[in-house]
Amino acid sequence: MTTAVCTSASDATARAATRPALRGTQTLTYPSFSSYMRARQPVLLRTARSLTANPCDAEDLLQTALTKTYVAWERIEDHRALDGYVRRALLNTRTSQWRKRKVDEFACDELPEPETVGGAEDPAEQQAMHDAMWRAIAKLPDRQRAMVVLRYYEDLSEVQTAEVLGVSVGTVKSAVSRALGKLREDPELVLAR
Repeated sequence: MTTAVCTSASDATARAATRPALRGTQTLTYPSFSSYMRARQPVLLRTARSLTANPCDAEDLLQTALTKTYVAWERIEDHRALDGYVRRALLNTRTSQWRKRKVDEFACDELPEPETVGGAEDPAEQQAMHDAMWRAIAKLPDRQRAMVVLRYYEDLSEVQTAEVLGVSVGTVKSAVSRALGKLREDPELVLAR
């Protein structure tokens, strides 16, 4: 027994696959575009990276430019000049993005100065003071240096410092007091005050 095969349905499917849809969105595939994109994408990505500071933005920019090229693929007459077309699309897209960006800076007659927080000094002076303090701490005896570092840099209490060093709380108090007295008398720190 033979089964009848409907050839008209398979022919209709084959014809629909080769022509664009008439209603709704058109689905077109251009093999030449795919091969062009695969071959030239690294070069075009370098161009996009030269237009943006962020590599992720460069990838987005290239994708947008390639989308515009894909949409205009049938209208491009000379496919030998595709690189120029895509580069122009990259540049135009980047210019549009630049124009649309939100501007947070406004021109004014007087330049605003950054506010100083609590009498903050020049960063160079702060670094010089920091370095002088560490040099002065390095001059202290080992035990006093350890107690000052634990007490003031590690922010431990007197009890915690005593536990870490295995000494009494009174020893920590007296040693830290003597160390602070030496730091007050250090010539580098006296000049910095």
